[in-house]
Amino acid sequence: MTDTPLIKKTTGYYKAMDGTPIYYETIGEGEPLVLVYGIACLMNHWHHQVEFFSKTHKVILFDIRGHHKSTPVADISNLTMEHLAFDLKGLLNHLGYKQADFMGHSFGVPYLLKTYEQFPEIFKSMVFINGFAKNPLMKIMGFDFIEPLYLFLKTQHAKSPDIWNSLWRSMVDNPLAFQIAALSGGFNIRLTQFKDIEVYGRGVSRLDLPVFFELFHHVLNFDGTDILFNIEKPCLVIAGEKDFITPFDFQKDIAHKIEGAQFEMIPYGSHCTQLDFPDLVNYKIRDFLNR
Repeated sequence: MTDTPLIKKTTGYYKAMDGTPIYYETIGEGEPLVLVYGIACLMNHWHHQVEFFSKTHKVILFDIRGHHKSTPVADISNLTMEHLAFDLKGLLNHLGYKQADFMGHSFGVPYLLKTYEQFPEIFKSMVFINGFAKNPLMKIMGFDFIEPLYLFLKTQHAKSPDIWNSLWRSMVDNPLAFQIAALSGGFNIRLTQFKDIEVYGRGVSRLDLPVFFELFHHVLNFDGTDILFNIEKPCLVIAGEKDFITPFDFQKDIAHKIEGAQFEMIPYGSHCTQLDFPDLVNYKIRDFLNR
């Protein structure tokens, strides 16, 4: 009987350019593969990919500034796309790498687009999962209500932060909210393990609302369409057929605008296809990286 080899794991922090601590983990050995989760998400979204790719790569995860262990933010006004890009470049420098393969999910995609615009030299390739290049929430079911709702919540929170912090946690961290997140297309509840949805909900509930509001403002106003036309690195775009958060057309449009991009549609995939169909997604990414 052969013992299963141990997968090496390290954890640490590095100080970003403004002094914000950025927490990271590395798992495995080999070529670096950096995973970037979405706004208000957490590393658990990648656990299937970490298990799979850490056997052949050094998988690098980190908490986005303002999220979980990458707190406190030195200056909340530095929650910009530009500072996020500097964080990612700084992390790679800290770990001693000049280049890496990158994978982004949801908001992780515009995060990577902005980083590519500023530092194209650090990219070997990119995998975009359920992502967007511009605000995908402008109109849902024909109504433009997201931005007014966001502005209302931000204003009310400023008036009574303690009340709204408690309300936010009670709204997000409960079984009903988990069901709503699944039914809205955030997860395929028949495929994603319910504990993953619970972990996500609890992670979201613990995010400071001012951080969420500031980052969400940049999500609403980001447009990386022009960046797509200038990408000169291999790209794989993975879309979920049943993703109602970042519509299928937005993801297909990304692939269309990047010259030579590979496009893969996952039937019945939700907004978290990497959790719905981990084996299928992993094999497609593996084949892409091998090519």
